[in-house]
Amino acid sequence: MLVLIAYDVNTETAAGRKRLQKVAKTCVNWGQRVQNSVFECRVDASQYAQLKYSLSQIIDLKKDSIRFYNLGNHYHSRIEHMGVHPGYDAQGTLMV
Repeated sequence: MLVLIAYDVNTETAAGRKRLQKVAKTCVNWGQRVQNSVFECRVDASQYAQLKYSLSQIIDLKKDSIRFYNLGNHYHSRIEHMGVHPGYDAQGTLMV
């Protein structure tokens, strides 16, 4: 399934900036960045639970927020893109 993750981490302190880096690094490990604080992650149900748990251990629930949008398995018709830097299809053919 495809999950869209959007986050807002309070970076007013050094600890907040460190949390932001950890959240971004965790998301990079699971998917691709499509905007500064937005990631597309293709995961199964077990991986999705692991990802949510990992992120919940990083953020400060009183200062930060993360939103998860579950687009399911039939997400291709639900995504439209305008402008530069379209994403790549991680399930598709990769030519090097």
